[in-house]
Formats: sequence, C-alpha cells, structure tokens
Amino acid sequence: MFKRLLLVFTVLIFIISSCDYFSKYPGYSKTKSGTYYKLLKFGESSIKAKPGDYITADIKYKTIKDSVFFEGRRRLQITEPSFPGAIDECFLMLAEGEMASFIISANDFFKKTLETTLPAFIQIEDPMIVDIDVIDILTEMEYLKEKEAFLHWIEDFGDYEKVILRQYIEEERIDINPTKSGLYHLTIESGNGNKVFLGDTVTVHYEGKFLNNKFFDSTKRRNSPFQFVYGRKWQVIEGLEEAIGRMQEGERALFIIPSQIGFGETGSSTGIIPPYTSTLFEVELLEIKPGLRQENPDLNKYD
Repeated sequence: MFKRLLLVFTVLIFIISSCDYFSKYPGYSKTKSGTYYKLLKFGESSIKAKPGDYITADIKYKTIKDSVFFEGRRRLQITEPSFPGAIDECFLMLAEGEMASFIISANDFFKKTLETTLPAFIQIEDPMIVDIDVIDILTEMEYLKEKEAFLHWIEDFGDYEKVILRQYIEEERIDINPTKSGLYHLTIESGNGNKVFLGDTVTVHYEGKFLNNKFFDSTKRRNSPFQFVYGRKWQVIEGLEEAIGRMQEGERALFIIPSQIGFGETGSSTGIIPPYTSTLFEVELLEIKPGLRQENPDLNKYD
C-alpha cells in the first residue's frame, strides 16, 4: 500500500512539474531554456518556422508591468538561437496565424541580442514580455521568388519617385543639399548641443507624412513618445536612424527621406506606404540617455 501511494505521489509530482503548475506567471508554461509562453491565438497551419525562414509578424515589447515600449510590424529572417532563451526561440515556436505571449530575460535581450545596455526603465534582474502575432512565414526560396516577381512588376517606379521628389523640392523652394544618402535635414528648432551615440536610449516624437502632407503615423496624435536603443536592429528605418544621428537633444527638424533609405522597393510591411515612396518625418529629439560612451567615445557615425 505504501509503495502504491509513493508511486502515485511521484507521478503527481512529475505531472505538476511538467505543467509548471507553480509558475510565478499564471497562465504561462515554461520551456527547457527558461522562456515562459502563453498561446493567445491558434493558426490554421501546423507548419512552424525554421532557421532561415522569413517571418512577418506584429511584435510588441512590454515591461513586466505591461507598459509597452515598442510596437510594430516587421519582416525578419529567423536565425538559430545563439543562446538559451534567445528571442529567436520564440519565433521558432509559432506557426503561421498563431499569436503568443513570451516572458524572457530583458538583460539577455538587450545585452546579447541587441548588444547594448539596458534602458533606464528596466532593472537588470527584470524580465520582459514579448507578444508575437505571426502574419506569414516564407522559406528563403519563397521570399526571393516573391521579391523578384514584385521588383519586375514595379521596375519603373524608381524613376517615377525621382520626378515626384524633384517636383516637391522645387515647389517647396528647398535650397539645401541632401546628404550622401539622399536625406534632407531642415532644422525647425535648435537643440542643446548634445548628440546621440550608438547604444544610447533615445526618446522621440515623430509625425510621418507623404509628400502631399497626408499623415500615415504620429506619436504626437497618440500622445505616446517612441523610445528605442539607437543604432540597433529591429528599431527604425535607415533614414530615420541617420536623421536622429544628425540631431541634437531638444531639436525639432523636418526630414525628407527617399525610399532608398526609407521603406524601399517593397514599401512598408503594413502596406500603408507604397513601394518607391519618399516620405516626410518631423522629428523632435526629446531625450538622450547615454549608453556605453565611456568605452566607445566616438560612436556617432553622422558627425
């Protein structure tokens, strides 16, 4: 009798530990690498992404207290996780159409994945929440075929954009020269002289518009400044990174961003911005929180 009770007790302990019954995050299960996850939406496909595949997903980064500090749609090529608990592991767990919430180490994400310091609003021991909603998954071959077919269809759009941009420059009587990349920088209000360096955490307000002045995005209208680690992947488009790198803290400026450093030959992943489309960004650099400047004193590549 005692042996039978001992066996039952052992089985119960195994089941409880396997289900992560005593999880400190209710509703979440735990992987072997220590990542907590909760499936929020089932997809119709059972095929999950593999390293090398391209995933389009709506991604949201939040503090453990549920405060959002990044939200957007991205298309990413997924790689083999470089360490246990890496964010790539989260993507590899999901099939097309599925949505899940993950709790990972914020310190590992910023220091190992983004290779930068933690933002001031996150403590070194804090976890972070990553919500991922997978829109589609393409193999590398499928992605390249789709890109080739699309570029063939729009091969004349590049010349059209140049005409539209030239007309805008002439109509607005803009008499400054663009940078080597094609960016136009028009200062509206001067800053305090402080520049941003790679690895700094910056807070900005921006308003994105087409050349006809129609809005497509505005942090001011949402009353929600955008904060991100400057110079790291998965943050902003190339033109906006260059724009902020040329600004001073407190400065407000208007930037004209051609598509080659903007949303490119495919447009935005959301479909809001068409291919080969120049855009306007009015940016206000609200705050710069220094990163590892003591080790890297010359990390502003736009000086």
